Amino acid sequence: MNSIRRFCFSCDLKDDSQLMAEYKEYHAKGNAWPEITKSITDAGIVDLQIYLTGNRMFMIMDVDETFDPARKAEMDANNSKVQDWEDLMWKYQQALPWAKEGEKWVPMEKVFHLGW
Repeated sequence: MNSIRRFCFSCDLKDDSQLMAEYKEYHAKGNAWPEITKSITDAGIVDLQIYLTGNRMFMIMDVDETFDPARKAEMDANNSKVQDWEDLMWKYQQALPWAKEGEKWVPMEKVFHLGW
């Protein structure tokens, strides 16, 4: 039986309407680089969604039992296409004020779940 886990993260976009429009275009259906979507699914991520309000983003990531955050980080570090994508996306993104050094997407704490 497959066990799905959920992770949620937040990151900001630079508060610039042109940059935000470009970022959204990169993420529009069919526009993400195929090497990036492959790297996501190869890591055991079965669904990934990003929502935006103002310049604050919220990512929902559902993963299967094969997903390991450390393994994903290592895979990304060794994938030049992922590194190119991350460098490009950093043109649009900015760290949250409370992010740790080098942290882009900050893990979010679940504080309520209707099913508890």
